Amino acid sequence: MIAIASPHSAASVSLLALLQSTAFATLDQTGWIAVTGDDRVRWLNGMTTNSIQQLQPGEGNYNFLLSAQGRIQGDAYAFAQADRILLETDRSRLPAMIELLDRFIIMDDVELKDISAERNGLVIAGPNAAATLAHIGIDTASLAPLNLRAIPWQEAEITLIAAYSPLVPRFELWAGAATIQALTEALSNAGAQSVGQADLEHLRLLEGTPRYGVDIRDRELPQETEQARALHFAKGCYLGQEIVERIRSRGNVHRAFHAFELVGDLPAPGTALEADGKPVGELTSVAAVPLPTGVQQLALGYIRRESLDRGLPLTYPGGEARPVALPIRAVVESL
Repeated sequence: MIAIASPHSAASVSLLALLQSTAFATLDQTGWIAVTGDDRVRWLNGMTTNSIQQLQPGEGNYNFLLSAQGRIQGDAYAFAQADRILLETDRSRLPAMIELLDRFIIMDDVELKDISAERNGLVIAGPNAAATLAHIGIDTASLAPLNLRAIPWQEAEITLIAAYSPLVPRFELWAGAATIQALTEALSNAGAQSVGQADLEHLRLLEGTPRYGVDIRDRELPQETEQARALHFAKGCYLGQEIVERIRSRGNVHRAFHAFELVGDLPAPGTALEADGKPVGELTSVAAVPLPTGVQQLALGYIRRESLDRGLPLTYPGGEARPVALPIRAVVESL
């Protein structure tokens, strides 16, 4: 179990709201692509690592987009609707993703459109998130994970998503700007705490969710990221499938995505990990997380499986890295 540091810094009130009650934030960094056309399901199913063809309207899943060599070129949540498929990803990645996808539209009846400007969003997270949403008239009780539903709210329509939530419940609300402003006021009046991107980043480290462009680069293989939720092994052919299947049939990859407690100086992302004086991994995300128990130095990164299996002491310039299980529940349970 992860060691909890002694108190020596004020806790983040907003982070505490994410971990103990309800908090919300705008989703300004999230982008959307609408995939339309009669061939959209067959075509997109051949581009992603998860099964698009099995999605019913309102259902979603997490996907990687690969190169022919099996290296990850991007990631996205796919949500099926009656007449289109919506892809949710980091807004900064939209141009590159559209360019990648468009390259493989040959004779297919498929159209891609960036619809990010049409959608404004909020994320609501925390143990009491569902109760807070119910208080303002939004029922989440029958919504399965990664399901999307259009619902009425105060004479407007909003899109409600049960988002990926490995540590605390998390929901997304998408609507027009005026409705999002009204939702913001309603959530604040219901006692939810407004938080910033730094708090969401700290929650991401506690969850152990890798971020494309930071923890996942275009040199990573899918199985190295430990994101089995993005893979479907019975869906049929897709770009890069041969490499993914070869890894599965021959055994595990040599590197694994993992979390670490850091003791010592706070290193920069990209810092190498060593064992027995040899490089065995790297840290990709690093943060000093302010908790009531004190500042907790945490990191995400990659480690060679043999070093992890042997329990070798891991060091970096200025400190020691201690592997911890994901998500890092011990921190939350100690609050």
